Amino acid sequence: MEASSAKSNAKNAIIIIGALFFIFGFVTWLNSLLIPYLAIACELTTFQSFFVTFAFYIAYVVMAPVSTRTLTIFGFKNGMSVALIVMAFGALLFIPAAITRTYILFLLGLFIMGSGLAILQTASNPYVTIVGPAESAAKRISIMGICNKLAGALAPILIGFFLQLEKADALRAEIANLTESQKIAELNEMASRVIPPYIGIIVVLLALAFWVYKSSLPEVDTEEEDETLTSTNAGKKSVFDFPHVILGVISLFLYVGVEVIAADSIINYGASLGLPLTTAKYFATATMFTMVLGYIIGIFTIPKYIKQDNALRVSAILGVIFSILALATTGYVSVGFIALLGLANALMWPAIWPLALADVGRFTKAASSLLVMGIAGGAIIPLLYGALADNWSVHYAYVILLPCYIFIFYFATSGHKIRKK
Repeated sequence: MEASSAKSNAKNAIIIIGALFFIFGFVTWLNSLLIPYLAIACELTTFQSFFVTFAFYIAYVVMAPVSTRTLTIFGFKNGMSVALIVMAFGALLFIPAAITRTYILFLLGLFIMGSGLAILQTASNPYVTIVGPAESAAKRISIMGICNKLAGALAPILIGFFLQLEKADALRAEIANLTESQKIAELNEMASRVIPPYIGIIVVLLALAFWVYKSSLPEVDTEEEDETLTSTNAGKKSVFDFPHVILGVISLFLYVGVEVIAADSIINYGASLGLPLTTAKYFATATMFTMVLGYIIGIFTIPKYIKQDNALRVSAILGVIFSILALATTGYVSVGFIALLGLANALMWPAIWPLALADVGRFTKAASSLLVMGIAGGAIIPLLYGALADNWSVHYAYVILLPCYIFIFYFATSGHKIRKK
């Protein structure tokens, strides 16, 4: 009877966490559309427009200590509710930002939303890892990834409808011929279109916060260790005594960077080829769908046919291959290989988390907090890509992907096995 109850609790936990992954996937991958959209509405360069990702992902570094403290005070379940409320407040700032067409206010809203996600990620990822057998953690995270990326695939299409991208394309073509007063009026009207969808996002976030608060989501004790871990970790004073965790943070930093570039730059890349936003908006969806395909492969193959570390090796190799092919080709073919990076990236997150959290025992919350800090790769690496795109080439700036995938291959091959300094 107890086993049946535990199984039921685990199933309910997966459903609730799946809903959380869906909503923060939806919010996160809206950035792929916001980058080119705000570039027009706020008259930005490519480099300036990528501060969208910087503001969003740098919050993971700034908020990491706060995330751990929040979970210590409120626990995993209530901490998730707090995170969702913080995200709703960040979305609320989009309203005055749109009314005044103030880019810095958009960035502040994105930073606050990223702060809420930092808390949510710190709680939800180790939760999924711990709530079942360790050897199948990548499979459970893959299920979460499907929820996340399906939301990411829907976000640009659904929000693109509200933003009336055909008008944005027309404005982009005509803006040079408008008088200053006409241009300001058109840009103000364009910016105001973000208000209705973000009001909807606020409502959904608050409703989800209430649902999580009232749910029967079980609390997980991460302070307990089995006898073997207690003996092994007896001399460990902090999470920094685990080299594989630090290497995991670096790998996650690089992985999130390349994932964000693949998903958030592809619409802008298509637009740089002269394609209308109404067409280019589907490119990010293509990246999301290839990621979903990768997650489905992970669900059916891990750990039955392939171990987590081997899945990460294969993913890194595919990343190198697709990056080289994207650089070696042009036009729609090159865009296609950028979209295929979604397949290469899909199993990286599910594999890096359990490999980095292995054997850390009572340091799980601290290790999780560090790993969440690694998500700041989505702030730094795309910004570097944006600088290269402005000063060199939007196409050849993708060369930045190669060293990232090579390091991830190192972590998958030997880095995750290092247990002593």
